[in-house]
Amino acid sequence: MGAFEENEANARFRAEVRGFLETHYTADLRAMRARSAGVFAEGELARRWHRILAHKGWIAPAWPREHGGPGWDAEQRDIFHEECARIKAPVLPAFGVSLCGPVIMRFGTAEQKAYFLPRILSGEHYWCQGYSEPGAGSDLASLQTRAVRDGDHYVVDGSKIWTTHAHHANWIFMLVRTDPDAKVQAGITFLICPLDTPGITIRPILSMSGEHELNQVFFEGVRVPVANRLGAENAGWTVAKYLLEFERGGQPAGVAQRVGLEDVEAIARREPAGSGSALIDDPGFRRKAAAQEIEVLALEWTSRRLSGASDAASSVGGVAASVKKLLGSQKTQGVTELALEAIGTYAQADQRQALGNAPAGPPVGPEHAATPAARYLNMRAVTIFGGASEIQRNILARLALGL
Repeated sequence: MGAFEENEANARFRAEVRGFLETHYTADLRAMRARSAGVFAEGELARRWHRILAHKGWIAPAWPREHGGPGWDAEQRDIFHEECARIKAPVLPAFGVSLCGPVIMRFGTAEQKAYFLPRILSGEHYWCQGYSEPGAGSDLASLQTRAVRDGDHYVVDGSKIWTTHAHHANWIFMLVRTDPDAKVQAGITFLICPLDTPGITIRPILSMSGEHELNQVFFEGVRVPVANRLGAENAGWTVAKYLLEFERGGQPAGVAQRVGLEDVEAIARREPAGSGSALIDDPGFRRKAAAQEIEVLALEWTSRRLSGASDAASSVGGVAASVKKLLGSQKTQGVTELALEAIGTYAQADQRQALGNAPAGPPVGPEHAATPAARYLNMRAVTIFGGASEIQRNILARLALGL
């Protein structure tokens, strides 16, 4: 695939990042990562890699120096993410560093910033997101989890669903309805809450391939201090929209898909085609791989153009965020579909015993057959979570096209 030209300073920075990753991404961490098929690294792997990056000062690439970030520019951030993807470093849960942190910087009080931001950086606080509900997903503004003011606390009742890594997390940020009589967006408040608060119950949701990434979280009379509110009461929709711009467009797109496609092509060199030759030599497969390569490269260039002005204090903006989310989701699914085709009959095997940080056994077939089917199944949701593709098209039609 084509490479991006970079100046001498960025080349030195890339060499520094590459050297650090190759030294600290040790064999045991690579082994834990190799059988991961979920969106994010699992709990123990995520914690260990977070501590390594935090010790170096690289855990929050987009954070400004005054809040503990490295103060990198857009090109340096892209280089860092590209090198992490190239070496297949663990993908850390985004909820603390990439989502809640920037929101606290923007809407938090001085006391909230002083307390929460250092603990997000250190990894002491492991965050999850309480947005979706059983009846409020893409139509998030219809959420029904209630919070009633009682002196210096809100009393929260309701539930959140598809809560990624809630079973690993110790804090949750969430949207709650504080004014049931207001228009739907106008009666929502943004709260943050420790998950060991009495009245919270977490129940697992297993994916089609067997991974436990998701949960449903129940709130029964949960008391949350008013001091744990971000922004004004009933102004949570403004906070939520700001956060979603980071969720949908805060990371570069195209790099991980490019590395995934390179893995698919490596599999195709080892797997046979119907004629007995290697699959990579099959004209039909080569056409599909070439089409994906063109689209992934276009996505990477588009992402680079859009990310130039983004940092933790200024989001990438609604249009750019939706473009990156929409195209990134589509290309992720395209690459996982091609990987499933590349492993052929091994795609039929139930590989769940071979997955996770500590797999129970070897995969059915070669090592490269362990994760593609599970990854394919998990990535069916990528066009839904973080903002469904239909929603992104509506946003683009309204903001970019004026429809």
